[in-house]
Amino acid sequence: MKKYEEDRYLFENIKDRIYPWVKKELTDPKALNGKGISEKNTPVVSFIGGLSIIFVIKRNDDVYEILKDNMLPPDCDVEALYYVSCENLVRDVEFVIANTWYGGFAILADGWHEASSLCFKHIWQVCVDKLKDDLVIMAPTRETVLFAPAMQKEAVRKMKLHGEQAYEQAGDKISKELMIFSKDRKELTAYED
Repeated sequence: MKKYEEDRYLFENIKDRIYPWVKKELTDPKALNGKGISEKNTPVVSFIGGLSIIFVIKRNDDVYEILKDNMLPPDCDVEALYYVSCENLVRDVEFVIANTWYGGFAILADGWHEASSLCFKHIWQVCVDKLKDDLVIMAPTRETVLFAPAMQKEAVRKMKLHGEQAYEQAGDKISKELMIFSKDRKELTAYED
């Protein structure tokens, strides 16, 4: 019996519990099988600025398992898997925008999926519409996503310092690199200062 034929991994049984996680390094200390992630055995989607998206299966409240290739049927379309995982995230996780002390903002969720907010153009579009400015965004850890209006240089500077501190203290680091969501182009790209 192939792994993807086992009840525990039947796509029909897990498809509603698959979520996207944004990663820089292909490792995850908190996932059940997160030490040995490789593009050779794990579906990975390239993202912005050297970031990648991997997929996890939620097993219990605080237990996640990295989705590996051998857990998926051979005909599985990774792009379709990405859309399914994003639909699950929208359905199950509430993203809230909070103010920071320095004039920036943070995305709050459940402590597992904050960085996954990068997948949702509509979150960033609502923010640029409200702030009437491009957004400089940073995702230093899985549970920390910060952003500030691009024209507010002091808020961006303080956000970067905040993000670098979070990155240095975190067990699950993502990146100290900045991204920008352009209000005119309506897209998230790497930030070039």
